[in-house]
Amino acid sequence: MKKILHKSTTRGYANHGWLKSHHTFSFANYQNPERMNFGMLRVLNDDVVQPKMGFGTHPHKNMEIISIPISGSLSHKDSMENKRAIEVGEVQVMSAGTGLTHSEFNDSKTDEVNFLQLWIIPEAENATPYYNQKMFDEAGRKNKFQVFVSPKDNLVEGSLPINQQGYISMVDLDKDSEITYQPKKGAYFFLIEGEVIVADEILEKRDAIGITDAKNISIKANSSSKLLVVDVPMF
Repeated sequence: MKKILHKSTTRGYANHGWLKSHHTFSFANYQNPERMNFGMLRVLNDDVVQPKMGFGTHPHKNMEIISIPISGSLSHKDSMENKRAIEVGEVQVMSAGTGLTHSEFNDSKTDEVNFLQLWIIPEAENATPYYNQKMFDEAGRKNKFQVFVSPKDNLVEGSLPINQQGYISMVDLDKDSEITYQPKKGAYFFLIEGEVIVADEILEKRDAIGITDAKNISIKANSSSKLLVVDVPMF
């Protein structure tokens, strides 16, 4: 088993006033040659957008983009004529493929929006752009992994497809609960809330650990916790 630990305090940080963003991997003005990616996982941003602010229309190409709201609601509009809000409990998948443009905005007058955005390098370039979002029943991840995203050619029932052999899952753990994760490729664990022990390493809020060359990964919750895992090819 090989492990790489990323404490929350080691992430890149940008404060633009309207946007506060923590970057797990190199992004924009944060460039760290030792933090470029974890296999096909290229970006994991932890963004907080102020009320009545947002990202103007901008382009993407050849990237699988997954957004997961943690608090608040984020409005979305794109060149594929999708115009929807993403709520807590929902997951959004946008396969940029040959190219698209979109915008993201916090419509609230009073509340911040906090969401995670992940970029996964696609299996093949120039696919037809694709968009979808889905509300996931939280009961489906109570002390067990709920698959949000999986490969389009090997789709897990109820999940959203991407153009890569990657999986994104979440588990809500009760205090003192224990669970085992069996990785398909390399597993990157990101702790949204709580405190857990993953493969004998303690993770606190917003800490992460990447694990490769493992068949079974043990997890124990020291407190009520919300844990995300991104399972991706390692090149």
